[in-house]
Amino acid sequence: MNQSVVISGVGVWTPPNKISNEELVECYNAYADLFNEQNAAQIEAGQIAAKPHSSAEFIEKASGIKSRYIYCKDGVLDIHRMRPNIPERSDEELSQQAEIAVKAAKLAISSANISASEIDAVIVSCAYTQRAYPAIAIEVQEALGINGFGFDMLVACSAATFGLHRAYEMIKAETAKRVLVINPELVSPQINYTDRDSHFIFGDVATATVIESANTASSEHQFEVLGTKAFTAYSNNIRSNFGYMSHATDADPYGADKLFHQEGRKVFKEVCPLAAAHLAEHVESCGIAVADIRRWWLHQANINMNTLISKKLLGRLPNQDEAPVVLDTYANTASAGSVIAFALNHKDLMTGDAGVLCSFGAGYSIGSLVLKKL
Repeated sequence: MNQSVVISGVGVWTPPNKISNEELVECYNAYADLFNEQNAAQIEAGQIAAKPHSSAEFIEKASGIKSRYIYCKDGVLDIHRMRPNIPERSDEELSQQAEIAVKAAKLAISSANISASEIDAVIVSCAYTQRAYPAIAIEVQEALGINGFGFDMLVACSAATFGLHRAYEMIKAETAKRVLVINPELVSPQINYTDRDSHFIFGDVATATVIESANTASSEHQFEVLGTKAFTAYSNNIRSNFGYMSHATDADPYGADKLFHQEGRKVFKEVCPLAAAHLAEHVESCGIAVADIRRWWLHQANINMNTLISKKLLGRLPNQDEAPVVLDTYANTASAGSVIAFALNHKDLMTGDAGVLCSFGAGYSIGSLVLKKL
């Protein structure tokens, strides 16, 4: 049976803690001054580079970000620590990532007008998982009392859309009736807060989506998935090298190269045309003209990237109604950004309106879904 597949529920859990550009810059600049003072001789000899100052204006101009939410603010603004101070939990306690995943999941389940017992599969798809095993998805499945199965996926900033692709295929193949896709983006532990060019980029959040057959959906707001499209091409320009191999190579597991780092200019130059071409091809393959897309829920990484991609697609700049922006307050939340944009900006659409949910990032990877409001 060629049944229609819909997104029937979505939820966003936002951390209670917030850090403004001004707070982040004040801390970073104080750290830079201390670093330069303590390493003056090496800097003078040209052995290491001095830490440059930053500014709130630089951050907003470079990214469009004004502030970000964070799971644990303690420690981040301490110039003698420069990372979150998150206490380790015992194996018997719910992990931090499962905790925020469960909170987002409950919101999505309520939005879909179902109970957890009606879900068949859980996919936790995000940029980082807290551990290798047991899977965070299985921990969440247990915490919510869901029968069936769960697994984790790692596709960097495209993880949310790739996870939705897998859920869509499960429904189409009738291997599951309802799938819960969760994106617990606890990325702050992987940020190098001592790096001027990247310390401001990310924020924490958790999003969740319920996807099911149109035959079973009963929620108020449903979006039929008209098509999915994925693309990957290997690139070293966005990396995070932290992993268990450090134990065997004797490398510093917390060195700057093990945390998030990127060649930002190269990423901008290479990803924007790839994403624009991908989106145009996907929309047209679904029998829709680009000009007829009512709303673009684009990846929320950098406002300048979104501006360029939109110009290539539309030949002009979209307004906030056409392409909602959330990165000014949430920052880059890895794979969750486009889901946040969708969650906060979908209830006003009319029956028959078409929209595109898209994410892109390390890999390179690009994932998209063309949706229609039922």
